[in-house]
Amino acid sequence: MLKALLKTMRPRQWTKNVFIFAALVFDKQLLHAESFLRTLAGFALFCLISSSVYIFNDLADVEADRQHPEKKNRPIASGKLSVNAAWIAGVVLVIITLGLSFFLTRGFETVLVIYFLINMAYSKWLKHIPIVDVLVIAAGFVLRVHAGVTLIQVQRFSPWLYVVMTLLALFLGFGKRRAELALLAQGAGSHRKVLDGYTLPLLDQYIMIVSGTTIVAYSLYTFSAPNVPENHSMMLTIPFVVYTIFRYLYLIEVKHAGGAPEEILLSDRPFQAAMFLWGVVVLAIFYLS
Repeated sequence: MLKALLKTMRPRQWTKNVFIFAALVFDKQLLHAESFLRTLAGFALFCLISSSVYIFNDLADVEADRQHPEKKNRPIASGKLSVNAAWIAGVVLVIITLGLSFFLTRGFETVLVIYFLINMAYSKWLKHIPIVDVLVIAAGFVLRVHAGVTLIQVQRFSPWLYVVMTLLALFLGFGKRRAELALLAQGAGSHRKVLDGYTLPLLDQYIMIVSGTTIVAYSLYTFSAPNVPENHSMMLTIPFVVYTIFRYLYLIEVKHAGGAPEEILLSDRPFQAAMFLWGVVVLAIFYLS
């Protein structure tokens, strides 16, 4: 049962929570021990609250998951984890997370509460509304970035990163919907009701808009944000961002991947290489220049 519970908590999804480190890195506090430890603690708590969300989401979707070609193997849908045990685990995780977050900052605790409530509304109602469902997903990523801001005393963090994060999350969200629609084909609506509100051509248009806008917004950030070096060296990171966006488009259009973006991050070597090089260049520009 513990193995089934851990699988339901989606440890692979915890990679999304690395965005909580954005404020730490871009405010040049990565080497400050206290700031790093506070952010690391916040990352751990965000992993726990997001895991509780996945548990409650699976409980809400248990009947639909049983009809899905892949999701039917999830622990709750398959019966490996009982509904009662899942409810208890979800409630305990929320209590522990909110209790411990009180000892970091009230702002961080507020972000966790907002994130949890938004996702509960998403599981119950918002995931059935086209466009709104992806906007809520994007809001979750922006809240992760803001959570990092509440944990430290920021001095040079740029609001441009909120804009870039919003657009990037929309890109990933619409890409995920496209992959799901392509996988489930004509029966998509019976597995996920909101897919009845999308078509592949419509999603392709959304993806084209947000992918192009993401590249433009990030490019503007690299030379106009107040916290970047005045020599415009951050512009050297633009090719890596362009490549990762193009690579993701290639994977969802040609390889029919993208239904689980975290799987791409954990398995696609070219994507990983581009992200690694982007990170190396960013750290070199902010901490060695």
